[in-house]
Amino acid sequence: MQKQNGFTLIELVVVIIILGILAVTAAPKFINLQSDARASALQGVKGAIQGANGLVFAKAAVGGDEKKAKAQWTGDATNPADEDGGVNIGTALSAKTNYGYLQATLAEFNNAIDADFGLATDDPLPEWTVVENGGTPATITIKQAGSPANNCELVYTEAESTSVVPTYVITDSGC
Repeated sequence: MQKQNGFTLIELVVVIIILGILAVTAAPKFINLQSDARASALQGVKGAIQGANGLVFAKAAVGGDEKKAKAQWTGDATNPADEDGGVNIGTALSAKTNYGYLQATLAEFNNAIDADFGLATDDPLPEWTVVENGGTPATITIKQAGSPANNCELVYTEAESTSVVPTYVITDSGC
């Protein structure tokens, strides 16, 4: 009888199963899913701001306030019935807009999006870092806390006039 050289089918199947189990357990350690999750979270925040901005602009247009600059709001935003206090968006505070779109302030974002960006005082690990820049045009930068680099952010620039709409710029190369 001739001696068999090579592996049997059962030995090959066992080796393939063992390699499959090792691949399933080791693959997540080599694939960086956190980077994709951070970039997706920024896309989600951008979508929320764009959606809120669309609704705020629609309410401003219905009320004839889409051409008002932010300096023209003189009323009390805490009273949604006060027509000069901002655009009534159905929240406790009226939205003060700039040419019909949200102003680049944390207060306006929290009001319109119904979010706190993890900035509550009792939150030991805030999820977001928010920086307001009151320049001309005003911007607000939303960064994800815990990202390894500074290149993981969304920069919102408010509308400058009735013909220049707000911009949303995501930098996710460092997420």
